[in-house]
Amino acid sequence: MTEEHLDKRTRKFWGWGFAGTGVDEPEVHALGQMIRDKFGFPIQDLATAPDISEIELRQPRVSPPESLEEICQVDTWTRAEHTLGKNLGDFYRGLARQYDNPPDFVAFPRTEHDVVSVLDWAHTNNVAVVPYGGGSSVAQGIEPIVSDDYRGAITLDLRHLNQVLEVDQESRSALIQGGVLGPDMENQLRPYGLSMRFFLQAFEFSSLGGWIATRAAGHFATGPTQIDDSVQALRVVTPAGTIQTRRLPSDGAGTSADRMFIGSEGTLGVITQAWMRLQDRPTFRVGTSVPFSNFDKAVAAVRVLAQSGLAPANCRLLDPTESLLSGASDGSDSVLVLAFESADHPLDAWMQRAAQICADHGGRVSEAALQGKSEAEAARSGATGKWRDFFVRGPFYKEGYTRMGIVRETFETACTWSAFPELHARVVEATTKAMKEECGDGAVACRFTHVYPDGPAPYYTVMAPGKRGREVEQWAAIKQAASEAVLSAGGTITHHHAVGRYHRPWYDQQRPDLFASALRAAKSAVDPALVMNPGVLIDPK
Repeated sequence: MTEEHLDKRTRKFWGWGFAGTGVDEPEVHALGQMIRDKFGFPIQDLATAPDISEIELRQPRVSPPESLEEICQVDTWTRAEHTLGKNLGDFYRGLARQYDNPPDFVAFPRTEHDVVSVLDWAHTNNVAVVPYGGGSSVAQGIEPIVSDDYRGAITLDLRHLNQVLEVDQESRSALIQGGVLGPDMENQLRPYGLSMRFFLQAFEFSSLGGWIATRAAGHFATGPTQIDDSVQALRVVTPAGTIQTRRLPSDGAGTSADRMFIGSEGTLGVITQAWMRLQDRPTFRVGTSVPFSNFDKAVAAVRVLAQSGLAPANCRLLDPTESLLSGASDGSDSVLVLAFESADHPLDAWMQRAAQICADHGGRVSEAALQGKSEAEAARSGATGKWRDFFVRGPFYKEGYTRMGIVRETFETACTWSAFPELHARVVEATTKAMKEECGDGAVACRFTHVYPDGPAPYYTVMAPGKRGREVEQWAAIKQAASEAVLSAGGTITHHHAVGRYHRPWYDQQRPDLFASALRAAKSAVDPALVMNPGVLIDPK
């Protein structure tokens, strides 16, 4: 197998991205100054980022068998890199040099046969297996936390299964291996003029198999947003055997086999290949940003847009606090980031109608947008450009927030339009109360990441001053209050960040009990020894 497209740069064991990249000291200080200026929070002296020489890991409980030694690694960096995910607790535990649940070793299969061999060995030897793509999980979906019922736990890193194997241009689809990261996949599709157009925030450090396993949501704010809509067929290796689904544009033959594995989070098997629906690369684009002085009217405008059939590619509403945080406004306005794209036709009429809808609801729409024209300068340096830059840089800032002792974390949900006003009020009230009790001060921001004809996906950001050494506990209390408010108001515990171990307590409340029993039965069929990512979605034993 060729490694032509494998990015061989070393990934960080703590932080976001590759070793030697990220936020430098001046950028962290600038971030702290921004927080002081906009929110008035005290900033602590910067804690020192961990060095690998400071990380002590428990001794491996199991070792790779001789037949697998060639594809396995047991060094400290590799084990530490595969221990923690990317949520607030992960960053703070890493900063405290707490790597309590490292994998005993990491396997890097180079072929599907290697995947089969690893699962066969694990099944026979009662060793838990955690599938791993880019490591960007914020739901504790990749941390090898297992009970003493298992002899040990290993991580199965799919980075070598990173090829676009076949392209069907006539059907506009491609067969792609599950371990490919976003940029590598797009680079391989570019010569064909095709793209998945699935640019989630973790695009650079997340894999196709990870997107499918976690039911990720991508670039488009309306229309086909979830990865479900892009999956044409799957190939999954399970401890009980390999499953290949039939490649079809649509299928009414009973319960979908693909759907059983989409969102399974590594509990049922390893997604090694997928036929994915693609799109022609867009050549027409138009966009604008629209300030609203009234958030409720902005919400109404977005609802009409979502139900209009215009299907904007971007339709992200930022409330005043989110606008202030990102630099899209001074905090006095809500801002709608609106854009259309197409590979087939100009979009002037689409933008013109969307601009009129915004104007009808009190949005301050530019003359150019009302004429259906794009605002190129605004897209680069105006509200849209500032929000985009902050959005893309956001994951890297987590290192800075952690080192300066800021409790900064997010949670997301989805609900119907009719349920949103009450859900939003209850979530903001509960989150603010808990935040003030735990941190004394803070801010709660909201934006819509995706919108549907029947409801929005609100995404909340909490930012508050932390107490050194207690940040994880502070956030846990805030998260508890926010999650209870979300569920009690009829929302989902997660719209696109998966369940993992992090959301399990609330996921267990959300799903029907009888469905949980059916899921356990399905797992027993494909994973009889229950070694696949135990503790995620359902209890292991």
